[in-house]
Amino acid sequence: MEMELEKLFCDVDDFCQKFETIWRQELLSNGDRKRNRKLTLCLSEVMTIIIYFHQSSYRNFKDYYIKHVCNFFRKYFPKLVSYNRFVELKKNALIPLCWYLHLRRGQNTGINFIDSTSIEICLTQRAKRNRVFKGFANWGKNSLGWYFGFKLHLIINDQGELMSFLITPANIDDRKPVPKMTKNLLGKLFGDRGYISQKLFQQLLEQNLQLITTVKKNMKNRLMPLIDKILLRKRSLIETVNDQLKNISQIEHTRHRSVSNFLVNILAGLIAYTYQNKKPSLNLTTKDLATLPEANFLHSQALGLVVA
Repeated sequence: MEMELEKLFCDVDDFCQKFETIWRQELLSNGDRKRNRKLTLCLSEVMTIIIYFHQSSYRNFKDYYIKHVCNFFRKYFPKLVSYNRFVELKKNALIPLCWYLHLRRGQNTGINFIDSTSIEICLTQRAKRNRVFKGFANWGKNSLGWYFGFKLHLIINDQGELMSFLITPANIDDRKPVPKMTKNLLGKLFGDRGYISQKLFQQLLEQNLQLITTVKKNMKNRLMPLIDKILLRKRSLIETVNDQLKNISQIEHTRHRSVSNFLVNILAGLIAYTYQNKKPSLNLTTKDLATLPEANFLHSQALGLVVA
């Protein structure tokens, strides 16, 4: 446990040293003199504590901070602040966490899976009284019924690594954010029936990305290569990732008091997932790929080994 915390802090601190230098250079000033007091906890310490929560067994951040961090992490963070002060500091980590998550993306293997999952921000009977997310969240429907909140759109590769993500209100069509999420992807993208669209298929094909989905009952079942049928059946891989994000990384709860801390919670949960030693994976080895010529070509193309 200690070694994991130390490794996490070292990674985050190395990132923050570079980030803060660039960030100060990019900041715009209106010429007014402002106080620049040094914070008790540095940015890397705040980010480490936030991310580590999603690797712990705690389901409530307040309990985690008061009962665990304040009792057992004093030797690592000797200048710990009160819980209320730490909640105020969390919003400062929003942009750095977003940038850091971008650096934690996986390798483009040519085999990608896409799906969306619901992020409920309050109980349905309290939706009309919710003021925190007024104008941001909306109503959506999943397999369990109606909910009020957002959607988390995810793309992973066959190794279970995060490739792209986007957060939208719950009423947004799953197909709408796909072009934006797939700008740097190659190979094939496997999704469910919610992504069926001839226009989207043609648009992605122009980006050298083939969209492959299951078909509806009233659609003609076109011939599909064997490798595509096999990989399409493995689409449950991304559903497993969504389940782990909610039940292990704790990206969903109904106790948010600000939009910024809601986003911080999701970003930190996604980063914590990237640190998992064992991710859901298809475990395709070089020997396996050799028996699947098309899959082998996709991996080579994604790695830049195939020249058109």
